[in-house]
Amino acid sequence: MAAAPFTFGSAVTSGVTLNRLRRKDLVNVGRGLYRPADWDFDLEGAARALSAASPGAWISHVTAARLRCQPLPPWLADSTELHLSKPRSLPSVRRKGVLGHTVLALDDETEVIDGIRLSTRSRTWLDLSRTLPLNDLVCMGDELIRIPRPDFEGRTKPHETVAGLRLLVGRHPNLQGIVRAREALDLMRVGADSAPESLLRLAIADAGLPEPELQVTLRAGDARSPSADLGYRHRRLAIQYDGGHHLGEAQVLSDRRRDKAFEAAGWTVVVFDKGDLADDFQRAVTKIKRGLRSGWLDHPQAAGFASGD
Repeated sequence: MAAAPFTFGSAVTSGVTLNRLRRKDLVNVGRGLYRPADWDFDLEGAARALSAASPGAWISHVTAARLRCQPLPPWLADSTELHLSKPRSLPSVRRKGVLGHTVLALDDETEVIDGIRLSTRSRTWLDLSRTLPLNDLVCMGDELIRIPRPDFEGRTKPHETVAGLRLLVGRHPNLQGIVRAREALDLMRVGADSAPESLLRLAIADAGLPEPELQVTLRAGDARSPSADLGYRHRRLAIQYDGGHHLGEAQVLSDRRRDKAFEAAGWTVVVFDKGDLADDFQRAVTKIKRGLRSGWLDHPQAAGFASGD
C-alpha cells in the first residue's frame, strides 16, 4: 500500500477497492484524501497529495516557502501548516487541517514543480507580506534578488529582481500586507548571502549609521580577491557574519586566510556570529559605531569578537 498520502482518484486508477480504503491501516483525512495510519508527517508528501486533490488551487504561503527552502523566521521554520490558495471563481477551501485562502493571482504567479502546483517564489514573498514582520520580509526579499554563485548553486541569474517585484506589487494594490511589501522593497539590497547578514545590515540602518557596502572585495576587479560580507571601504572596516557552516575545520582555515589578507592591507576585521544574532546585533552595532566614530577599533579579541587570530 502507499507510504504517503494519496487521492481517491489515484487509488481507483491503481485498482484499489472501496473495501480496501475502509481498512484501519488507512485514514480518510478529508474529501478525496487518504493517508497510511502509521504515516510520519512529511510536508512534501502532504502538499503533493493536497495539490493533486485540489484542481485549480495551489500550495501557498508558509507551505510554499518551506518547500522551496526560502528563509523564514525561527517561529515558522519548522511549521507543519498546510496552506492552499484558490481563485475567487472556485469555492472556498474547507478541508480539515488546511488553511485556505481565496486570492487573486495571475497565471504567471503559480507554477508546477515536480508535480506540485504552488505559488512562485515572488508570489510567496508577496503573500507573506501580511504575516511576516518587516525585517523578515526584507530577508526573504534579499534572498530572491541576490546574485547566485554558479559554482555552488547551478544557476547564474537571481530568482527575481527589484524591478520585477515592484511590478508584482503594482498588480495587487489592495492586497492585505501590500504597504509592508512596499516598505520591504525600499529596504532590500542585492548582496546579502544570508538572512543574518540582512538583519545585521538592518540593525546598522536602525542605529542611524551609514549604509555599508555589501560583498566588499579587498582588491576591486579581482575575481580571486577575498571579500567581506559588509564593510566601509573608506574606513577600511571589514564586517563578517560567520554562520554555522563556518565551524568546519577547512572553513575556519579559509576564514583565517580571508581575515589576515584584510588585516595585512591595513583593514580592521570584526566577525560576528549567532550569539550576536541572538541579541539583535545590539553589541555588534555598538562596536561598529565606535569604529566609524573614532576611525579605529579596540582589538576585536579584547571585546569578544574574533579577528581570525
